[in-house]
Amino acid sequence: MAKSESTEQSLDEALFKRKGVPPIGSLVPMSLQHVVASFAGVITPAMMIASTCGFTPEQETAIIQVALILSAIDTLLQQFPLFGQFGAGLPILTGVSFAFLPAFQAVGGEFGFSTLLGAELVGGVIAILFGLFYSKVRKLFPPLVTGTVIFTIGVSLYPTAIRYMAGGAGTPNFGGVSNWIVGLITFAVVFAFANFGKGVVKLGSIFFGIIIGCIVALPFGMVDASDVLSASWFSLPQFMPYPITFNPAACITLGVVYIMVNVQLIGDLSAAAAGSMDRMPNEREIGGAIKAQGLVSIISAFFGGLPTSAFGQNVGIIVSTKVINRWVFGGAAFVFLAAGLCPKLSALLLMIPQPVIGGATISVFGTITLNGIRILVKDGLTPRACTVFGISVAFGIGIAQVSGSLAGPGMPDWISTIFGTSAITPCAVMAIILNSVLPPENKSHPDEKELRPVEDEADDSKLVAESDH
Repeated sequence: MAKSESTEQSLDEALFKRKGVPPIGSLVPMSLQHVVASFAGVITPAMMIASTCGFTPEQETAIIQVALILSAIDTLLQQFPLFGQFGAGLPILTGVSFAFLPAFQAVGGEFGFSTLLGAELVGGVIAILFGLFYSKVRKLFPPLVTGTVIFTIGVSLYPTAIRYMAGGAGTPNFGGVSNWIVGLITFAVVFAFANFGKGVVKLGSIFFGIIIGCIVALPFGMVDASDVLSASWFSLPQFMPYPITFNPAACITLGVVYIMVNVQLIGDLSAAAAGSMDRMPNEREIGGAIKAQGLVSIISAFFGGLPTSAFGQNVGIIVSTKVINRWVFGGAAFVFLAAGLCPKLSALLLMIPQPVIGGATISVFGTITLNGIRILVKDGLTPRACTVFGISVAFGIGIAQVSGSLAGPGMPDWISTIFGTSAITPCAVMAIILNSVLPPENKSHPDEKELRPVEDEADDSKLVAESDH
């Protein structure tokens, strides 16, 4: 009996190691909670681009299908790097996300979807080049810069969670009492499981919270299974469904956006690694992650899809649970792939009400913000660090909150497209500039423990989570 308990404990410990296969009873909820936390983020940008470009219902279904498949491919590359070069080999969930949405809406609305695909292809090439030469520009992204960007990523995600809890922007009952009842109950369940639960219940708090949230939403008529019954069982994406055209202005605009999104990717990777593995990613890992994102973007252009990036909400889950096993993320990728190939499964996931998703994920966004602070304070909050952080966040959050602040008379459209639609881009640019021009300070705490990158694969024995996990 003792031997059996020891074996079970050993299998559970695999969740907190990169390698090894966890027991199926632990693996499934760990994977599914990553899926349900990010699924709306995968399909919503595709739906919004379809609306911007005037797609038919069949075209909208196709772009959602490709978004799911590409999310699976990118996540698999990040867990199992291709040729050891394309992929980070770190705990991260990647896929089609909101990061590119504002710029893509602007380009797609003005030039059309074919031009958008051409700019996406060029952006993928730029991302691969950025990944190849990352070691040459790494000094532009020290912990002060990445910590500032991570903090801004976390703060900028709060409105997303609130919009979900309120019912989803644009819905007829947005902000209604029923949405908040469902959202707050879901939040309370997730909070209780995460803080007072044990074992799989604690680690899978979001997954189990979403199940209970869906049950609570049933009497309010928020769960509709009609689309599941009418959806088909199998469908393959089409190669080159649209012509690919190149417009210099669109290519330049999205090329800059790709660099900024890659800075966000660096921030997400740093947050995930620092929060779950107590170290920063090294040059090979970051370069590999960026190159994988570029490769998937190129593939996406040929299948009429959208580019990928990291999911901030899933970074929060990783940091909160410390679950870093690559098969957990591989399992999530398998669900995305299955949903992309099986529209019926995709429709099943679409049944999850938005207030449930918002209530389940809002708590993890705070973890991202706090992890940014953790990286910032490791060298002490010196006057120089406070200056870089304070001014960068002020510009980033301030510009994002004032609609049209960069779209007035005489202001080029590309300025508003690149810097006026997301807090992350102006914050990252300002942090890089200020960190480069301000004179360095002498470290007052040279013996303080630092989060530093490792050049070789970390010893799995050091990655086992503590006994309370």
